[in-house]
Amino acid sequence: MRTFGTRGSVQPDRHYVVPRTEEIKDFINRVKDGRYIILFAPRQTGKTTFFRLALTTLAAEEPTYFFIQLSFDIYKNFSPPDFYELLCKRIRKQIENVFQKRGHVLSEALTQLLDNATFSHHGSMLEFFEDFASLLAVEYGEQRIVFIIDEFDGIPPAVVSDFLHTLRHIYHFEEERCLYSVGIVGVKNITQLNYDRSISPFNIQDEFHLPNFTLEQVRDLFGQYTDEVGQPFAPEVIKSIHRQTAGQPFLVNRFGQILTTELNVPKTEMIRMVHFAQAYTQLLRERNTNIDHLLTNIRKERQFESLLMRIISYERGIPFSLDNELMNELAIYGVIRSSADGMCEIVNPIYLQCIIQMFQPFKYRQF
Repeated sequence: MRTFGTRGSVQPDRHYVVPRTEEIKDFINRVKDGRYIILFAPRQTGKTTFFRLALTTLAAEEPTYFFIQLSFDIYKNFSPPDFYELLCKRIRKQIENVFQKRGHVLSEALTQLLDNATFSHHGSMLEFFEDFASLLAVEYGEQRIVFIIDEFDGIPPAVVSDFLHTLRHIYHFEEERCLYSVGIVGVKNITQLNYDRSISPFNIQDEFHLPNFTLEQVRDLFGQYTDEVGQPFAPEVIKSIHRQTAGQPFLVNRFGQILTTELNVPKTEMIRMVHFAQAYTQLLRERNTNIDHLLTNIRKERQFESLLMRIISYERGIPFSLDNELMNELAIYGVIRSSADGMCEIVNPIYLQCIIQMFQPFKYRQF
């Protein structure tokens, strides 16, 4: 039986998954158009799950797409030479994995290229991709290389500028299009990583927004559980989950875990609002990874408290602007966003309650 996933990437064979059909279709169309796609969003919003599902779908539809998928999550404190050395090893491994999955044997020329490949700096990476793309085309016909980097903000600060320069050149050099499409996935935007501000792919990037779950998607997610187990949810429970979480993927799935496994509600009994109230109380009292990230990020800057309390208490509202450093940081962490009328608002009611409890625990705590 599948479960609601909150630890790491969600896997369709093990977890209930929101299909995000329209979003995946949009992402795939951008890859097919050869775009340089930028996907930045706060942690635990389903970025990795999303792009993996999208690439799996595209690979099944179009076998001519050659995916090289990396993650920079452990690279941050590497020196430039160590970064490029590991980068080379991971790219070679990913290429070998693609051939293995396809049941193909590497040609002698490609085997020799991979065996001899070493990256000592960004120029080595450029030369490798030029040689690899050329050999791949000769040996296997048309292959569209798609280079996807997850956790991109884990890149060592010392290599950001040169890496982006080189990646831009590899992608944008029209005479020899070594990379057909590029995808960069992370939390911080490139403008916050490119410390010297000298270049970026700004003139070619295609920013992709991954929204929270809609009410209909939350219904679909919990409907998958009901279809498998037979235990229904009262309609007002689904609406309340969406309203309190604003569709934030981790929180929605955490509600699912509590309601279906931790409260021990008999499977023959409908999950009702009394159960939702118990789950809501438990979620606010516990310290799960999502809430820990939220509160840890808020504590990083003392000025956050003043701004957040103004947002909470000012009836007339505080205008939202990414030009304001504090607002920008809080938006990156997924704490605030712009409301429909352009004012700052806390992303969802659960975060609002957690923030109030943190800053004024005795006055506002309701339990």
